[in-house]
Amino acid sequence: MSRRNHLHDEMRWRAVGMLQAGARQSSVTRELNVHRSVIHKLWNHYQRDQNTSRRRGSGLRSITTTVDDHYLLQCVTNRATAGVAALCCCRPV
Repeated sequence: MSRRNHLHDEMRWRAVGMLQAGARQSSVTRELNVHRSVIHKLWNHYQRDQNTSRRRGSGLRSITTTVDDHYLLQCVTNRATAGVAALCCCRPV
């Protein structure tokens, strides 16, 4: 029997409801026919963010702000157009 690697919205909320009611993660995985890591990650995500939505994008959070991104883009553009290697240096944070 194959196992799914993700759940649809309704199934995610069903899994969270079962876990909140006191069910073990192993019984939820058997009930929903998913891998145990799916339920484990879902439960951790729910406890942290209080929602069950799937993440969009790469899953890594950005460590730079929009202003920092704009500054770095300007540095790269200036460096490429001017041909000066030492022009782009990071500003102090």
